[in-house]
This record gives sequence, structure tokens and C-alpha cells, in this order.
Amino acid sequence: MMRNILQVIKEHKSLLLKLVPLVSFAVPLLWLYFLDAASFELMWKGRTFQLFFIWLVGLELILGWENLQADKIKKLFSARTFAFIAAMALPTIYVAASFYWGLNVAITNWATQSHIQWASSMPLSTEYLVFTVLFCLIVYLSSGFKGLKDYSVPAFFLAIVGFLYTVDNVFPYGQFTPFQIFVPTTTALASAILNFMGYPTSIAYAQNSLAGNMPYLTAINPHVTGNPSTTFAIAWPCAGIESFLIFTVVALLFLKRMNFSWKAKIGYFVFGAAITYLINALRIVNIFLIGMSQGANSLEVDLFHFYYGPLYAVTWIVAYPLIIMLSQNLWHRIKKTKQPETTKAQPV
Repeated sequence: MMRNILQVIKEHKSLLLKLVPLVSFAVPLLWLYFLDAASFELMWKGRTFQLFFIWLVGLELILGWENLQADKIKKLFSARTFAFIAAMALPTIYVAASFYWGLNVAITNWATQSHIQWASSMPLSTEYLVFTVLFCLIVYLSSGFKGLKDYSVPAFFLAIVGFLYTVDNVFPYGQFTPFQIFVPTTTALASAILNFMGYPTSIAYAQNSLAGNMPYLTAINPHVTGNPSTTFAIAWPCAGIESFLIFTVVALLFLKRMNFSWKAKIGYFVFGAAITYLINALRIVNIFLIGMSQGANSLEVDLFHFYYGPLYAVTWIVAYPLIIMLSQNLWHRIKKTKQPETTKAQPV
């Protein structure tokens, strides 16, 4: 029996090794879903981003299947092979340690003692960062540095999300100035859109040690008796700065690998960045529209704020590489059809 299993592994080694980065994380994520299904219903400070990570890994497999080479595992019994097998199991072991061996509790206690404001969110941000390291380790052991290059987009995607969660935990609201500095421009654009839609707005700024420097956008609903107003403070996560950073990393890494002119790469990046920025502004607009119709403290506002708003932007980001490839394919076909057909000279 064991001999037959080893024979099957040898015959299909190349196929199995290519699927390992996907399977190694699909299993622990499925387990996490059964342990905490609600966390997959949140984009911000939730695990929905991990599903997009799986999508990006699958996309790399589909698009680069012929070029992916998991050729570093050459012997069935070697130190590298045993290290590779151990690395494959580590994501699942980490889930067990987090929920059954007290790791999440220990991280939360450490964060609380370190006076981190969102201490309860530190286990999740740590999980993202640990998964990033384990993913890179698995890919490196099977494919070397070339594999890390091939999977750079999903790896950086997961790392950026973990980094952003950690920054928000340590510097909540508008305290992190490098990100918060971009918020006033996005707020002004959202205000202009609301004004264009017929909702008068005003912007005020307040600064304190807890929240940092945050703009407060107020919109008035002229369609309701008494002209009630709705006000929200806008921090960098609310303004979609995290989605813009994720887009920048994913787009630059993807475009760097594409084989077309640098002018086309710049054009694709600028177009994608503009759409991402517009989506972020519309995200704020939608929150105000929901707040004016359902109430600023309504469940609908929270649902859009923490799930659907970020979902729109990230769906666009992970789909954009596929859009680029489809548009390039369409462009090549159009150019091919426009080329004049050469006719052979007819004998006299």
C-alpha cells in the first residue's frame, strides 16, 4: 500500500508540487471558517481578504501553469523534502495553536500590556503576517527564488493587509499621519460628488490625542422635512487608503512581469489608480447616502462600512490584472485583423 502511494507521488510529483501553495492554505482557511465563520463576513479586520489571497494564488496557477517550476524537491527523502513537508503543515498547526493552545489569548494579553488600543485585533493581523511568512517559506522550499517571484503578487497582497491591520491597531483613527495626509483630498472629492447630487455639505477638522487629525464631513438631506444632516469623521481606512496601497503594490508587481511597452504599463497603472481613487470617494458617498436614509448608527451603515465598501475596491483590484490580460489579448486580435493580407503574385 505504502509502495503504491509513493509510486503515485513520484509519477505526479510535478503536478502535486504546483498545487501545494494553494492546498496548504485552503485547508486551514476552511478550518478557520468552521471555527469563526463571522470573520469571513468582514472585509476590514476580517478574513475576507484571505479569500482574495486564495483567488490570487489560483490565478497565478492558471495563468502561469506552464512556467511554474517546483523543481527544488528532487529527492523523496532529503532534508529539504522534510522541511518542505513540515512547512506545508505549519499553517494548519498555527490555526490549532491560535484557537486551542492559547496563542491568540497570549497575543491579546501582550498587546493589552503594551497599551495597544485595538489589542483584540492583534491576533488577526499577526495571523496575516505569519501566513505571509509561511507562504513564502513553502514557495521557496519548492521553487526557490524564482517561485517567490512568480507568487510575489499574492504574497505582497497578504503582507500589505497584515501590515495595514497592525498600523490601525497601534495608531487608530487618524493618528497615522503618513496615511491620514491623503484623506482630506478624498473627502473633498466625496463632498463635491454629494453637492453635485443635491446634498449640501460642509467639512470641519478636529485634532486630539486619541483620534489624531480627522476631517468631519456633514451632508444635509434637502429632500426630508427639517433638512436633517448626517456627519461622519473620516479616517484613512474609511477613505479607502488601504485599498489604494493594495492596488499600487499588486498593479506594480503584476505590470512589472508583463511583456509590453513601458508606456502601456504607465497607462494601465494610471487608469487603474484613477478608478481605485474614484471608488474610494464613492465609498464615502455611499456611506452618507445610507446614513441619511437609514440613520448614521444603523446596521446598514456598519455593514457597508466594514464589508461592502471595501469589497467593491478589492474586487476591482484583484480583477484588474485579468482585465489587463483580456484587453491585451483583444488588442492583439484587433491589430491582427487590421493587418493587410499579403497576396502572392500571379504568374503571367
